[in-house]
Amino acid sequence: MSGYREIARKITAQVNEHILGKEEVVREVMTAFLAGGNILLEDIPGVGKTTMALLFAHSMGLSWKRVQFTPDVMPSDLTGYSIYRRETGTFEYQKGAVFCNLMLADEINRTTPKTQSALLEVMQEKQVTVEGVTRVLEPPFIVVATQNPFGAVGTQPLPSAQMDRFMISMTVGYPDFESEVRMAKENRLEKTNENCEAITDRDSFLKMQAEADKVFISDEVYRYLVELITSTREHGQIEQGASPRGTIALTRMAKASAWFEGRDYVTPEDVASQFPYVAAHRIRLGAAARMEGVKKKEVLREITDKVIKPEPGRK
Repeated sequence: MSGYREIARKITAQVNEHILGKEEVVREVMTAFLAGGNILLEDIPGVGKTTMALLFAHSMGLSWKRVQFTPDVMPSDLTGYSIYRRETGTFEYQKGAVFCNLMLADEINRTTPKTQSALLEVMQEKQVTVEGVTRVLEPPFIVVATQNPFGAVGTQPLPSAQMDRFMISMTVGYPDFESEVRMAKENRLEKTNENCEAITDRDSFLKMQAEADKVFISDEVYRYLVELITSTREHGQIEQGASPRGTIALTRMAKASAWFEGRDYVTPEDVASQFPYVAAHRIRLGAAARMEGVKKKEVLREITDKVIKPEPGRK
């Protein structure tokens, strides 16, 4: 497995050459790619969300498409549509933007709920149904969506059903001071994809995902993983806990994290480190907690501290 793992590390190293000072964020995004999950990046404009997604697409040799979501983007722009060909007297299907390996959904919460809902089927089942015909997408298919902070001008909140289809959510944040000084010197924003080569291709990437999925998880670690998820449903400050889909997402992320670290088994630390990224967008705090200014990350950290970790090891 070492050969593919080394490729994964080269991909993250190349992205880190362009996205300065965000090694943890880049590693987490790579882990989600290995796990085959959709990624939601929520932050203010200009911190490198779109740049990072495009760098990954180039580095992994995947086909990609970018959609800038605005109120006038239609569902058919994503899923496709049929047009009538007068010369043949038949309708011909035109593929939409989802027919690629990596779709960058830029500012996804600026479009209408109807257009947002057009992504529900493809994000979960990797297929689209148009005019009664279902078309399966070529694997892999991953959505990387950027989202402006809720309440920003022109935003629409994503429905819970769509939020649940993102494997992880995270913020990029501002760069540290020295990284921003270097960014200014090198004019980074104007040189996004220069010297960014394809390190792997689609077939090799699929093999990387397959290897990550084979990582072993003991029964004790499975129980620990489920205890973390179920604790979100029982916590007094949480109005809506994580769904069973969150359990599967945490399982896949823990496996990918262990594989990236060079192990063929998952430790409790793998699970605990991925738990906040998997659970944050799946829970909703109660009204009292929101009024008191409680943060989701504080509640999730409390859950992680309270749930007892099993003894490390494979048995």
